Amino acid sequence: MARIPPSLRSEYSLFRPVQTRWNDNDLYGHMNNAVHYQLFDTAVNGWLIEQGLLTFGAETAFIVAETGCRYHGDLMFPEMIQAGLRIERLGGSSVVWQIGLFREDAQESAADGRFVHVHVTSEGHKPTPIGDDQREKLLPLVMAR
Repeated sequence: MARIPPSLRSEYSLFRPVQTRWNDNDLYGHMNNAVHYQLFDTAVNGWLIEQGLLTFGAETAFIVAETGCRYHGDLMFPEMIQAGLRIERLGGSSVVWQIGLFREDAQESAADGRFVHVHVTSEGHKPTPIGDDQREKLLPLVMAR
């Protein structure tokens, strides 16, 4: 089976800086694999908060239903990572995110993540449609086909 190549910086229009921390490195001298998921979550949720799409105590929320990661290269403290964000698919009540983690000026990602968010009611976590105002804020990040 052919290996899927890293994503390219040019495939993303939005980047968020994410600082690595001392305890992100593991015994092998690079960032532990679990930390990649924390960076994905921090980049996506930080953007959602800035857009007013994630507020504590709201009637709805986006929760993670699925995650995945492909590793292409090492990342480590004290690097500042650039997290590229894009939306692969915007459904009726779900968002499929793609996140590329890039070293400073690298053109190829060191890791590619995939997050599936489901829009749910805060009470009971039942899937609920993404509102028009929310959709309008998400649309600019949808990948061109």
